Amino acid sequence: MIITLIIAWIVFIILWKLLKATVNTALTLAAILVLLNISFGITPQDIWHYVTQFAQNLSQIQTGK
Repeated sequence: MIITLIIAWIVFIILWKLLKATVNTALTLAAILVLLNISFGITPQDIWHYVTQFAQNLSQIQTGK
């Protein structure tokens, strides 16, 4: 019984740290997107378009086209 509680506590702590890191990362990205939008007029769609173009360019370089 005690071992089960200890393992449950360890799993809970690991999940809590993971949740905290995820929320922290999401808030940081949201703040960066808001600052880019306010400062330079760059929208999330612009960033997504650039990322997809970059991925396509990388795949073209790898295939040699």
